[in-house]
Amino acid sequence: QVQLVESGGGLVQPGGSLRLSCAASRSIFSIYRMGWYRQVPGKQRELVATITSGGSTNYADSVKGRFTISRDNAKNTVYLQMNTLKHGGTEIYYCNAKRGELNYWGQGTQVTVSS
Repeated sequence: QVQLVESGGGLVQPGGSLRLSCAASRSIFSIYRMGWYRQVPGKQRELVATITSGGSTNYADSVKGRFTISRDNAKNTVYLQMNTLKHGGTEIYYCNAKRGELNYWGQGTQVTVSS
């Protein structure tokens, strides 16, 4: 079992930046892929970015060039640096850890982009 705890969400103005963190309860080195997803209340959860244990990354087209996912295996932590945030109301960002059939989610952290 892996517990994931997100932090770093909050209110930010359009064009601003936030860095989200996701701390895992134990070593995530052996977990194949970590990811960030987001969800608008009432809508489907969507992929934002993923990173493999080897450091390969993948991004949704909507965030390419603005968001950066990274991982620090020594700290059991995954980050999402979000720059040039666009006005979009409130979204919940979820951390994900996936290894084969095993799939874990954090409780989410709220991000509100508004002036």
